[in-house]
Amino acid sequence: MFTACPHTPACPESNSSDQEAAKIVASHPEQGWYLLCNGLFVFDDTGELVPDGRVIAPNRPGLATV
Repeated sequence: MFTACPHTPACPESNSSDQEAAKIVASHPEQGWYLLCNGLFVFDDTGELVPDGRVIAPNRPGLATV
């Protein structure tokens, strides 16, 4: 589990609407992902992995949703 955010002001939590505004704490662009201070993994394809294990599907405008 992640500890309290050390940044001032504190980063948004992983379940907030502005979750992607948290600071990057680990960067692996060669692998296509970044870890944010709030525990959120953000991928280059715009998909996300939330600390509780939920997956947020990539946002791909123009593709039909089935």
